[in-house]
Amino acid sequence: MKQKLLWLVLALTLAARAAALDAGTAYLPELRPEPQEARAAHMAAALLSRYHYRALPLDDALSGKIFDQYLKSMDPEKVFFLQADVDRLAVDRNKLGAAILKEDLAIPFDIFNLYERRVVERFSYARTLLKTGFDFERIESYQYARDKQAWLQTESAANELWRKRVKNDWLRLKLAGKDDKNIVEILDKRYEHLLKRIGLIKSADAFQIYMNAYTMAIEPHTNYLGPRAAADFDISMRLSLVGIGAVLTELDEYATIRELVPGGPASLSGQLKVGDRIVGVAQGEGGVMTDVMGWRLDDTVEQIRGAADSVVRLDVLTADAGPDGRHKLVTLVRKPISLKEQAAKSSVQTVADGNATRRTGVISLPSFYEDFAARQSRDPNYRSATRDVARLLADLKKQKVDSVLIDLRNNGGGSLLEAVELTGLFVGKGPVVQQRNARGEISVERDPRAGVAWDGPLGVLINRGSASASEIFAAAIQDYGRGLIMGEPSFGKGTVQSMIDLDQMAKNAKPQLGELKMTIAQFFRINGGTTQLRGVKPDILFPAFDDADFGESSYDNALPWVQIRAADYSPVGDLEGLLPILSTLHEARVKSDPDFRYLNEDIAAFKLRRKKNLVSLNEAERREERDLEEARLKSRKPMTDAGKAAHEEGVSQAPAAGLGSAAADDGLQADERKLTRELATEKRQKDAKDVLLIEAVRILGDEVGVLKSDLKLASRVKARSVLENMP
Repeated sequence: MKQKLLWLVLALTLAARAAALDAGTAYLPELRPEPQEARAAHMAAALLSRYHYRALPLDDALSGKIFDQYLKSMDPEKVFFLQADVDRLAVDRNKLGAAILKEDLAIPFDIFNLYERRVVERFSYARTLLKTGFDFERIESYQYARDKQAWLQTESAANELWRKRVKNDWLRLKLAGKDDKNIVEILDKRYEHLLKRIGLIKSADAFQIYMNAYTMAIEPHTNYLGPRAAADFDISMRLSLVGIGAVLTELDEYATIRELVPGGPASLSGQLKVGDRIVGVAQGEGGVMTDVMGWRLDDTVEQIRGAADSVVRLDVLTADAGPDGRHKLVTLVRKPISLKEQAAKSSVQTVADGNATRRTGVISLPSFYEDFAARQSRDPNYRSATRDVARLLADLKKQKVDSVLIDLRNNGGGSLLEAVELTGLFVGKGPVVQQRNARGEISVERDPRAGVAWDGPLGVLINRGSASASEIFAAAIQDYGRGLIMGEPSFGKGTVQSMIDLDQMAKNAKPQLGELKMTIAQFFRINGGTTQLRGVKPDILFPAFDDADFGESSYDNALPWVQIRAADYSPVGDLEGLLPILSTLHEARVKSDPDFRYLNEDIAAFKLRRKKNLVSLNEAERREERDLEEARLKSRKPMTDAGKAAHEEGVSQAPAAGLGSAAADDGLQADERKLTRELATEKRQKDAKDVLLIEAVRILGDEVGVLKSDLKLASRVKARSVLENMP
């Protein structure tokens, strides 16, 4: 689901690879494909053209789509290539397919190298502008979103666009209180840092971008993962790795510790703290220390990870030391690390209902994770989302909660089996989802277990970021009449992917070829509909920062919405009579809730800025806009934590070009801020009241109260008790 955004971010990162220090800087050496990459492309093509759910021959038509997707992935905002470049490159647009089958990647790498040259030219020109400054009294504006615009026609048009782009960067810093000298230093350092980072890009990175242009030209959710990306995906599914238990970030070319995992070797040693910088890594007690200063962060992380119980030595520059400060040597033994922060968590929320207090158990589930290998090897303690949620439910029952809320916001999915088994915890034995493969054959996935873990009032909270397995679960709960779905319409991903290990197919001893995540089926609700394109529509809608460029409907080649015959299932409840009551109570409550009013105001302001798609480059106008925004926020007396959180959410969803609230814009990128400030901001957002979660809890509290007072309605809601399924 997140692949489109992933490649957008990677493309923007790649855009700086050739950022020169001045106009005379030489171009970077050209990248060339490795033999194993050409082989991986050929193997992937054989699989995609035969076994994909939407199998397409690698002919001229598909080659043209790959070409278009490739340019889009590199230059999505159309700020580097000129129309003349596109026209010249288009001579080879229909040759890409045949070249893959011949294991010849010369054309895509030539395109990528030309792209790098254009990036050098654009950033070199941009850097010259730092020497002259800008006239901020001039009346002009900058259009920051250009994905729907035409390619730049001339060099002068490109220069004008980049002049405005750099001017906007400068003005943002100026409005944040920086003086001209400081601004030049920040922007100069920014471009230099980008150059150094992107200068480390390898052929494998360019190849992965090209391969994903191929896979996404077929269908949005088929992707290629290189060996390192495949390893990271595996870690995200099993929620464990072997290492020292430190989360790193890159600051000023240092691999900097931003978090220590409790119970991990780094934390238990007492020798490391947040802000410490790792400048060298050595393997074993006597291994040679390797200087990792200026390395790619993932390369440094790979050096620190290793086999369980092995020794790694770190050369550390402490957080309070200057660049020439004294180093210290830290020796650690690698251990298995459980990624608990990415696992299911629970809490108990209470709301007052007259003289009664309603207790809701909230379970937040970030993904449908599962340790596939451990499960296949019959490890009795294998990790999975369903197992963790079952344990949390047992604990919540001991705490005598009245209702349970499953928070699936921004849960992009994961294991299909986990979605099926998790549904079973609430509906018992029965069908959960239908699958249709490329041959049109339909199968029904069901949980064979009869018992349930929770049979009381249930709610599911979703948003636009809830996708795939999240949608399977939410749709099944809705179709069974088992619980209330609240929030905003989900992503709309109704397809099933399978991971194919190319190295396993080639019988390679070591990872070289990567993996293919290929769409093999489409899933359907048990009522016969699908979540494809339309997503799951909540029973009770919440306000949302609608993003037209996010969700299945934003893809121009997404599979259509279709319907098949319903599965053989029986609803376990009927919420039809309850929903109007709960909706009325909800609407009356939020109408007088200041936090909801502030949230709606921020959403309206966000949509207006997005529709306008322009920012003024006149200092007086921008200051006036900022003052008006500050006045709007100050009018909230007092501004609640929830109001602040809603405001910050709106800012966080805005692109760096300046779409966010001017009152909160410091003009800096994340790696340009002090780590202490970044961590403090994250903590403030994490600790702030969650407006939507609180309202979802209140709605469940309403449900409990209504059902207790209306036994006739309660009997309809629980038409067929799921307890009947218990052995």
